[in-house]
Amino acid sequence: MASFQNFNLGTQIPEDVLIAQIMQLHADISKLESLRPSKQVNSLFTHLVNLCTLPSSINIQSLPQDVKNMRESLINLCGQAEGLLELEFSSFLAQIPKPLNNLTLFPYYGNYVKLANLENKILRDNGLVHPKKVAFVGSGPMPLTSLIMATHHLASTKFDNFDIDEKANEAACRIVATDSELEKRMKFETKDIMQIKEKLVQYDCIFLAALVGMSREAKVKILGHLGEYMKEGGFLLVRSAKGARAFLYPVVEEQDLGNFEVLTIFHPTNDVINSVVLLRKPMV
Repeated sequence: MASFQNFNLGTQIPEDVLIAQIMQLHADISKLESLRPSKQVNSLFTHLVNLCTLPSSINIQSLPQDVKNMRESLINLCGQAEGLLELEFSSFLAQIPKPLNNLTLFPYYGNYVKLANLENKILRDNGLVHPKKVAFVGSGPMPLTSLIMATHHLASTKFDNFDIDEKANEAACRIVATDSELEKRMKFETKDIMQIKEKLVQYDCIFLAALVGMSREAKVKILGHLGEYMKEGGFLLVRSAKGARAFLYPVVEEQDLGNFEVLTIFHPTNDVINSVVLLRKPMV
């Protein structure tokens, strides 16, 4: 494994150094036999996350094509590794007493708490205080945002979680089933969001996970679908990425947002990875 120059959080990393180190990490990650959690996998992805949250003025759009291609590959690798990490932790938690009391064992739990706090504040600031029903698209085997929102912020809201992976939903269900009150408010459905139409009018707010729609074309299609079938005046919270964080997650550009009204675009500067884009479907 290559050695890397260290930068602290206050230092802006030069673009050429950032790209060189990310390309080296991509090469090392690509050689791994498995992306399942292990000392080596965890070390490489921790280094990558730390690198991508350093201050940087990098513009993803102006990158050379070979770096853009590497970025697409890296986002896919990150998505696979994230899914495997969540599945392993979800399976582990389901085997211990009171798994919901032990969510803090998840390595990135603190980041999810910060992101949920931020998203809740943005929703409240824009007038959504007590939604009756929300949907989370791309909830995964560890539906941490839904769990944190349901227990800390939206204590009476009903949550419908959608994921195309049946194993992910089964794992998430096992955790939620250990709390009878939460189980009444939280459902899981194995479906592609593009197949859900009329039901979308039920939700006051829909959360769109960062890894739903990995390519720009796929993301635009999903946003168009939600824009067509959501209820008028409904909120759509979309996760995006900016700067070096865009090596970890897809970017949603303003021109991709169709007819939605843009309420807030927030780009974090701390260790939170995702940008938050809050939209509203206009009233006709």
